[in-house]
Amino acid sequence: MPSSPSPSSSVQAARQSLADRLRELRQAAELSGTDLAAAVGWHKSKVSRIEKAVQPVTQSDIRAWCEACGAQGQADDLIASLRAAEGGYVEWRRLEPTGLRKLQQSYVPLYEQTRWMRVYQPHVIPGLFQTAGYVRALLQVITDFRNIPNDVEAAVEARLGRRRVLTTGGHTFAFLIEQCVLDYRIGGPAVMAEQLRHLLEDMSLPSASVGIIPASAPRAMWPVEGFTVYDTTQVHVELLTANVTVTAPSELNTYFKAFDELSALAVYGSAARELVSGALVALEAQ
Repeated sequence: MPSSPSPSSSVQAARQSLADRLRELRQAAELSGTDLAAAVGWHKSKVSRIEKAVQPVTQSDIRAWCEACGAQGQADDLIASLRAAEGGYVEWRRLEPTGLRKLQQSYVPLYEQTRWMRVYQPHVIPGLFQTAGYVRALLQVITDFRNIPNDVEAAVEARLGRRRVLTTGGHTFAFLIEQCVLDYRIGGPAVMAEQLRHLLEDMSLPSASVGIIPASAPRAMWPVEGFTVYDTTQVHVELLTANVTVTAPSELNTYFKAFDELSALAVYGSAARELVSGALVALEAQ
């Protein structure tokens, strides 16, 4: 199995990708490095250093570069890529040095600021719907797998505390859950049965739309990694090794499109409740 890239190597790769895009803009504008440097008032070596990702590029550098190349319309996308290069990929071990409680609490400001949250989950029940038993089982597995300090009980309390956004502050939520999630035995049958009953209750919340994507649905969109969309400004993608924050407009649009495509596969209302109830009946019959 190939090893996951370190945060530093991932950042450098992102910087090089940005540098490559800047070089392509210069070449498309038929400018030499010397021409571009003269147009923006730089020493000619700065262009070369930026294109080799040796010198960090700033937002003002990007805007000046794009203007000189007649590509002002691409500046915002490139600036978003710059932000992503600096902080978009963060390994979990850097976020969880003392356990999971602080990480759970760190999401609260973002949750409170977000007016429209869209969540796609192909693996677990969405966090805002999780019961204490389900959270405890899930976080214990994560703690053991990542070999981090065990503060599971405090982390459970912190995660459950985030649920208040479901009923306060005028937030709107759209959740998409793959049907297979209803069958995974996180915490064992009793914990899972309690979780499914709780999910049925939460599906009645006026702030939330819940869609279940049936396993039998003809796939016009394949199952992808789980992700959360915060308004229209950022997307968080949880990988096995790291949390990825997407802010580049073109990438955001891809996730918006994916959510729309996945939404079209889902069933809602009574049809969705029937799938959850069916999973609960099958579980309790065992």
